[in-house]
Amino acid sequence: MEELNKFYKTICNLPCMIPKDHPRYESLMMRERIVEGYKMGITVLQGLIAHGRGEMFDYVLGEKSHDFALKAEKVAVALMMLSKRPVISVNGNTAVLVPEEISELSKLLNAPLEVNVFHFSKERVDRIKKYLERFGAEVLANCDAELNGLSHGRRIVDRRGIYVADTVLVPLEDGDRCEILKKHGKKVIAIDLNPLSRTAMMADVTIVDNIVRAIPNMIKFAKKLRDASREELEEIVKNYDNRKTLRLALETIRDNLTKIAEEKLRDI
Repeated sequence: MEELNKFYKTICNLPCMIPKDHPRYESLMMRERIVEGYKMGITVLQGLIAHGRGEMFDYVLGEKSHDFALKAEKVAVALMMLSKRPVISVNGNTAVLVPEEISELSKLLNAPLEVNVFHFSKERVDRIKKYLERFGAEVLANCDAELNGLSHGRRIVDRRGIYVADTVLVPLEDGDRCEILKKHGKKVIAIDLNPLSRTAMMADVTIVDNIVRAIPNMIKFAKKLRDASREELEEIVKNYDNRKTLRLALETIRDNLTKIAEEKLRDI
């Protein structure tokens, strides 16, 4: 607990290390959070690599929440509100990037957080659990069940959570677990900046947005929809086409890259 307190204080003091007038302040802050998480055994080196890949996609998407992302975020919230046993899967990167926000969303949607990581150790799972509990979250981490069809660490789940969930929100996911969750009859909501990933292609709802924007957006939608009728929520979900979301995301990347290339060529 002493180490976790030290980590929490370090995270809170990070803004002092990077001047707020730095043009890439927000981006650098995210990197620092993941680096500090690694020092404390919450994130892993592979998580830094994955984050860098996501940064690239975010850059070419313009680093903002597009209309297609906002629509997917609203649908995701409606789907979880309609679900009987929704669960939010959390890995190390998610825990250090949006701990307060993911905890608030969990409460609003009555969806417990469950620690589920590819690079598994019980010690690491417990560290993530204890950190998230600092923000008042209900965190499942018994690691007492397995998902058939997987051979790596993500197969290890909590019998009260992902194992029996009907809908799973999977921020920063890997594709093979998404496929297995689908085979187990679960609805999958993915937050993935890469619209070409296996996860993005397989999910029922793909949120092509940075998690640091997506979760706050979902919190806003959860508050707006909390008094909505079941019929209203069902209508929101019914009118959603995930293939259209992926197509719009790819078109946005294409258009932004074309615009950037044209602007740079003019400067040569």
